[in-house]
Amino acid sequence: MPGTQAIDRAAQLLVRVVESARPLAVGELADGSGLPKSTTSRLVRALEGQGLVQRDGDRGAVRPGPVLLRFVQRAEPEVTLVELADDSLDALASESGETINLAVATPLGVEQLSQRDSRHFIGSTNWVGKRVPYHLTANGKVFLAWAAAAGDHLTEPELARIRERGYSTAADELEVGLSALAAPVFGADGTCLAAISISGPTLRLTKSRMEQLAPALMREAQQLSTRLGHQDMELGAA
Repeated sequence: MPGTQAIDRAAQLLVRVVESARPLAVGELADGSGLPKSTTSRLVRALEGQGLVQRDGDRGAVRPGPVLLRFVQRAEPEVTLVELADDSLDALASESGETINLAVATPLGVEQLSQRDSRHFIGSTNWVGKRVPYHLTANGKVFLAWAAAAGDHLTEPELARIRERGYSTAADELEVGLSALAAPVFGADGTCLAAISISGPTLRLTKSRMEQLAPALMREAQQLSTRLGHQDMELGAA
């Protein structure tokens, strides 16, 4: 396949993924573009390798990838997801005093896009740009629970409990002494686009402290979802 033709076809598939109101199966992309399914699958893998699209599992539906999610917006073309999240991150940092992160799902793990540092000396690690496993982190569990990522480390009953509660937690899992809680951020179509987390030392983020902070966390995640055009605020229904 000539190089220019391959670029054109990949761009055509990418546009269809971005403009679709829901994730698309490879077969749907092939039918819509008139390309053979094998060619479509090969181009999707190339786009996925660059972070432009991602799939729900090895053979799952295709949706925009982390590179595009960095610039997700509601209406203003100059406003990015990170900028839309600023007020929510600031509010949680002020209310909790702990480290606040905005993260998205990538094929290689959870990527942190933005952070507000803890006001404490202990617990002020800079996570921006780092990728962490899904099943060991609170924001990663959010992506697993709301099908923004695939994995088999958590059972369906565990994921259902997270959805029912509206947020996830992780204590001493990624690292001994580190705890966190996270809530989902939804786009206009109900897809989980991002997660907001509060993290800190386990000695401060006890179970009772996380329960106290959870309402504020879910409130700010819902407000950011609203800024992204999401209307249904019943988390378990998304």
